[in-house]
Amino acid sequence: MPELPDVVVYLEALERFVGGRVLERARVVSISLLRTFDPPLSEVEGRRVVGFRRMGKRLVLELEEDLFMVFHLMITGRFRWRSRGAAVPRKVGHAAFDFSNGTLVLTEQGSKKRASLHVHRGAEGLAEHDRGGLEPLEAGPAAFSEALRRENRTLKRALTDPRILSGIGNAYSDEILHRAGLSPVVLTSRLDDPTLERLREATVSTLTEWVDRMRGEVGNGFPDRVTAFRPEMAVHGKYRQPCPVCGSPVRRIVYASNETNYCAGCQTGGRILADRALSRLLKDQWPAAIPD
Repeated sequence: MPELPDVVVYLEALERFVGGRVLERARVVSISLLRTFDPPLSEVEGRRVVGFRRMGKRLVLELEEDLFMVFHLMITGRFRWRSRGAAVPRKVGHAAFDFSNGTLVLTEQGSKKRASLHVHRGAEGLAEHDRGGLEPLEAGPAAFSEALRRENRTLKRALTDPRILSGIGNAYSDEILHRAGLSPVVLTSRLDDPTLERLREATVSTLTEWVDRMRGEVGNGFPDRVTAFRPEMAVHGKYRQPCPVCGSPVRRIVYASNETNYCAGCQTGGRILADRALSRLLKDQWPAAIPD
């Protein structure tokens, strides 16, 4: 799922490509995409794009006449920039938005179509998309600590809860916790002020570093390689590969459709966290710690 760094770079590219331009035509071919009916989608046609903003993992385009288009790409939704009038791809295509200089195509891989588009008239309509989380790149130490301590959660769940912090998901929470040297399952109630400040600094530095990295990759173009699995990442998506800091193999915790990656050497004092699937398979042979 595109997270804060991806969404920021997407919005910057959209501003370069369509900022100040008229949306000539909106072609939605997927019945699952459009989640609102008033105002109708036809209202956005012929309107100039005048603003851009991020709401968590959502991208918001502001148009003339106080209209707003709110996109949530979910896990596999992606924007593509194509030549003007490009066809909406079969099977994976949701919609195409035509401008004088090209067409913005929205695609989504997989059989489960979860990406969404809401159209609102008036900024007050955006309130339903605001989950209330702090902006992690803007929050000071006191606000950050207060938000994390509001509920007693594991750190992994706290970082990815949009009511606590805005725009962080599975991938960057793994990277943040590795940089901070903290276990994904430690409870927020057990963290003292210095540890929370270390976590905040790791959050800011990780997200800032990845925004800068992606900006450098995209340059003046359009982001075509938006993925949660990047070779430069330390632990996310690196199961069984060596940790770049200590060399221990990266571990994982699998739950539902998500996976948490961590380094036992750097984050848990050598303790291997129980993974339901592997624990059931290995039973008594499940190792409690990294072998000497």
